[in-house]
Amino acid sequence: MSVVKRPEGKANWYLPGILTGMMITIKHMIFNLTHRKQMITIQYPEERYPYSDRFKGNHILTVKKDGSLRCTACMLCATYCPAECISITAAEHDDPSVEKYPISYEIDILRCVFCGLCEEACPVDAIRMGPEHQTAAIAGENFIYDINKLAYRSGLKGGVQSKVDDEERHSRGL
Repeated sequence: MSVVKRPEGKANWYLPGILTGMMITIKHMIFNLTHRKQMITIQYPEERYPYSDRFKGNHILTVKKDGSLRCTACMLCATYCPAECISITAAEHDDPSVEKYPISYEIDILRCVFCGLCEEACPVDAIRMGPEHQTAAIAGENFIYDINKLAYRSGLKGGVQSKVDDEERHSRGL
């Protein structure tokens, strides 16, 4: 047997609920205006939030000690990328000890999900996720990063050297 209960008259009125919500909002607004020092809001252009060292931001292509790219165009980063935002064009190197190198290395930042799988897949520490997180541009084509933007942008001050030492790798037979 089902019993149908009739709603009370107050339950049908939406005005008390709306007014209660508005009063709570006004109370918080007045408190924030009168207690500005206690606000947890960061004034963005002047203040910056300190991110952890483990933060994964914009990509960086590392360089060797002589300033050339560490990338060997093995295509592992592009293969492991779930967003398929990395495209590499490889060419044979003039030096017979180097098999190949990238003549074109592009990352579409708008498609990237910043998962870090490209960094994990790279066997020679050629690509890293850097600490930079501010990516602003007007047009979409400015979000396609090429070799110059990835390895030699002004914020990197001439490039980031790889942690892997070439002499050490050759001595171990890698």
